[in-house]
Amino acid sequence: MTLVLKQLDHDNLCHGWEWEVEDIDILAERVARVALGQYRHIAQILEGLAVSAPAGSAQHAADALKKLKVAKNGDPWHRDGWLFQIISWIAANQEKQGAALAPPHIFHAHKGFDGLQLEISDDCKSVTAVVIFEDKATEKARRTIKREVWPDIEHLEAGGRIAELTHEVSAILERQQQVHPDLDIDHAIDRILWQEARRYRVSVSIDDRHKSHDKRKKLFKHYDVSADGGVVRRRAETMHFEDLREWMTNFSDLVAEKIKAIANV
Repeated sequence: MTLVLKQLDHDNLCHGWEWEVEDIDILAERVARVALGQYRHIAQILEGLAVSAPAGSAQHAADALKKLKVAKNGDPWHRDGWLFQIISWIAANQEKQGAALAPPHIFHAHKGFDGLQLEISDDCKSVTAVVIFEDKATEKARRTIKREVWPDIEHLEAGGRIAELTHEVSAILERQQQVHPDLDIDHAIDRILWQEARRYRVSVSIDDRHKSHDKRKKLFKHYDVSADGGVVRRRAETMHFEDLREWMTNFSDLVAEKIKAIANV
C-alpha cells in the first residue's frame, strides 16, 4: 500500500488512523496521476485491481505542473493544502471498506467540502452515513482545529451548508447507482438531513508536539462537544512531519518529476 495506516482510538472522544509513508516514490506517482486527472486509475489500484496505466500528454503535464507552483507572493499554503488533501483521499481509499468516495479535488481553490464519503449498507440499497472531511496541512495543529475545524463542524451540525451537502451527495449517489442499481437515491438523500447520519473525518498534519498517543488525544479535545453522539461520528487522522514545509517542498519536486515521466516530457 501507499501508506501504512495505524489505528489509534481515544476512548469515547474519537477514533481513526495515523498515516505513515511506506514508499515515497509510489505515493508521489499516485499524487502525480491525480494531478494529471487520472484519479480513477489510482482508485482502481487501491481497490486491488490489475489495470494498465493510462498515458499522459504534454498538455496534461503542463496543466498539472502549474498546480505545484506556489503563489506569486511565495506562499505555499494552498499548494501544500491541496497535496495534503490528495494524500488524505488516498488514505481514505485504503480503509474505505466498500464505501463510496467523492473524487479528489483537481485544483487549489475549490470551495466545497475537502472530501466526502458515503457509507453503504450491506445490501447496497441504502446509505447509512455521510462522512464529511476536514483536511488541514498546518504548522499549528491545535490552534487550527480550535479556530477553524470545530466552528465548521458546529455550523454543519446546526444545518449549515445542507443544500451544498445534498447537491454533492446526489452526484456521488448517481455514480454509485451504476454499480448498485438497487440503491434508493431519494431515501439516501433524505438520510443526510438527519444529524446522526452525518459523521466527520478530521485529518491534520502534526509535529513532535502531538506525536505521542496522549498528546494526539489532547489535539482533538472537545471533538465530542462539536459533534456529540456516538464515537463512530468522530474520526481523527494524523500525519507526522519533522518539518511540514520542507517535506512538502521536496515532495512537490518529486511529484513534478513523476508527472514529467508519466507524460514523457
